[in-house]
Amino acid sequence: MFNMARSWSLVIKIAILFGIMVLAFIIRVFSVIRYESVIHEFDPWFNYRTTKYLTEKGLYDFWNWYDSESWHPLGRVIGGTIFPGIMVTSAFIKWTLDFIAFPLDIRNVCVFLAPVFAGFTSVSTFFLTKECTNRVDAGLLSALFIAIVPSYISRSVAGSYDNEAVAITALVNTFFFWIRAVNTGSIFWAVLCTFQYFYMVAAWGGYSFIINIIPIFVLGTMFINKFNMRIYVAYSVFYTWIRHGNVDYLCKLLGH
Repeated sequence: MFNMARSWSLVIKIAILFGIMVLAFIIRVFSVIRYESVIHEFDPWFNYRTTKYLTEKGLYDFWNWYDSESWHPLGRVIGGTIFPGIMVTSAFIKWTLDFIAFPLDIRNVCVFLAPVFAGFTSVSTFFLTKECTNRVDAGLLSALFIAIVPSYISRSVAGSYDNEAVAITALVNTFFFWIRAVNTGSIFWAVLCTFQYFYMVAAWGGYSFIINIIPIFVLGTMFINKFNMRIYVAYSVFYTWIRHGNVDYLCKLLGH
């Protein structure tokens, strides 16, 4: 009887989390329901234009594209002046849908990308909070809050095709994997943390603020005498990959 109750409890929690994901998505597609599926604001239109070029021409031509219509009259070298994470994400989704014979216009992919990733952010926030507090109810509440908080909604509504659409999800995942690596001392979780940070660097210029939080955290544990071998392993892997691995190379490639 006790095992059955626990099973039903797990099902209910999963259902609540799924409902929060749906809520996060529905809140952000109100403009599409009220009007139509359109890209709005200046930066989202530029991102949409570059994404459309990427899906039509391919990654190589996209990376070496000199756009004479941007930054008039000088033009713009696209590959070295943007954060391509959001474009590559949308193009990958488009190519995947085409591969499974479910064609979808790239405009609709771009319009609905932010609401879909907002649902993913709710799940990531649940796992982050649960990892920090070891409480499922706290995780569900935090997922609900991130799903409805106005400041995040303003950067992730349908049609707001800007870098934060995917970067916030990568940010939360980075912190989740970091806390997980610190709690377990596992190299595996530390490597996942670096990959998520790599994705965030590719998608958002705000990565430079995030990277400072992890060293400050490690330094703080030293001052309060909480530094241990698990933190040492997690930070050693993270720092090594950041400074001498893929993230440092990406920053140089992007010219940032």
